[in-house]
Amino acid sequence: MPSHEKQIWIVRHSDTQWSLSGRHTGRTDVPLTEAGATKADQLAPQLAGVKFDLVLSSPLSRGMETARRAGFADRAQPDPDLLEWDYGKYEGQTSMQINAMHPNWDLWRDGCPGGESIDRVAQRARLVIDRCLAGTGNALLFSHGHFSRMIAAMWLELPAARGRSFGLKAGSVSVLGFEHENRVIWQWDRVDSFEGH
Repeated sequence: MPSHEKQIWIVRHSDTQWSLSGRHTGRTDVPLTEAGATKADQLAPQLAGVKFDLVLSSPLSRGMETARRAGFADRAQPDPDLLEWDYGKYEGQTSMQINAMHPNWDLWRDGCPGGESIDRVAQRARLVIDRCLAGTGNALLFSHGHFSRMIAAMWLELPAARGRSFGLKAGSVSVLGFEHENRVIWQWDRVDSFEGH
């Protein structure tokens, strides 16, 4: 497949208790909720009709379990470059709690004390993109909210801080690709409804 015909599909892991409560969930291994597991099951029909030559996942259980429930248990390779942003001292805190300690805090401007720099997160995103493009066909990634937003910014060759512009819900599917050899976003933040949601 010519490189300009390849697509990168990104699935943000499904719901956890921390994602539902707005807690910054970087490296803490929080499992899917029961409803999140059901939502992950609903990803399978969306992804079943697409041929993927590379399937990668964050090694954390919420990523790997979303991949398993979406039908890729035997193909998802854990890749530490797909881990969420390391939030350092802000791990497990909500934005409101962080703003009480650091008024007007913005992850995309200020980063996290004791955590990962925005430049390092951007570098990891570029490594993931390069790995996808080096493959022979489409790639499927199971990752996290802020990191997936960074992949979008790097895909479009935007400044890293512009990742703030790409909202992303848990359990969503996004598609990056090309149009006339230009990098584009074909789909962003799609969440199909399911019973009980």
